[in-house]
Amino acid sequence: MSPSAQLLLGFVISSLIGYAGYRKRALSITGVAGAMLVGTTIFGAGGWIWGMLLITFFVLSSALSAYKKAAKQQFTEKFAKGARRDLAQTLANGGFGTLLALAACFHPQPAMLAAFVGTMATVNADTWATELGVLSHRPPRLVTTGRVVEPGTSGGVSLLGTLSTLAGGLSIGLAAALFLLLDGILGGPGYVLLGADTAQGTLVLLPVATLGGLVGSLCDSILGATLQTIYYSTRREKETERKVDPDGAPNEHLRGWKWLNNDWVNFLSSAVGAGVSVLVWKALLA
Repeated sequence: MSPSAQLLLGFVISSLIGYAGYRKRALSITGVAGAMLVGTTIFGAGGWIWGMLLITFFVLSSALSAYKKAAKQQFTEKFAKGARRDLAQTLANGGFGTLLALAACFHPQPAMLAAFVGTMATVNADTWATELGVLSHRPPRLVTTGRVVEPGTSGGVSLLGTLSTLAGGLSIGLAAALFLLLDGILGGPGYVLLGADTAQGTLVLLPVATLGGLVGSLCDSILGATLQTIYYSTRREKETERKVDPDGAPNEHLRGWKWLNNDWVNFLSSAVGAGVSVLVWKALLA
């Protein structure tokens, strides 16, 4: 498929998904624009396997966001954004992957695919940890000190959240392996894209994605507990990621770097997950 055809395909598919996401209240108007920008670029520059991994993340994360939504409402009030992803959130989750797709367009290397799997595994693992971790019957503990904190607190981790992180990363690895095998069946390069010698080599993506997602998500938690900007709502008497409460009342800056909000934390963590995945890929395929 020619690059122009890939771009057109990416635009059409991302537009349809963006529209569906808006109708399902998973995306805001700006979120639709972000999804179209990210989706078109990744499909056009990376190819259909890259695009399908992005779709896999979006579908899985959107489904989990809707899972037991009412039960999670009291905990998600701390989060900086609501359930509908906006432009900043779509760029935070897909921005580094977009940069990798553009880089791979000019320098197509198997390591680029491993890195992309890692960045998608990280954002998916982090989403699973957040959406399922808050449902844990045991309160989370701060990743840096072990102190018990309220569910939804930045940097809080739990056993359920950690297991969800592993499952979220693994699911991306499974999807990537299946897409590569399907590409080979359809007459494409398949496992060669990963630098593997045989089709069985695609199984390396399972530890690549699982470990990349785990470390990337751990980085997210550490940044959330230390450097991420956190505010204090005097009206609700609790910490929050929101600079302004939903009713418009401003919150007091409590700690952290003011520019390092949750979107930047997600972006930086996805980059860390990509790097770890490349290291794992090199170690296993060397």
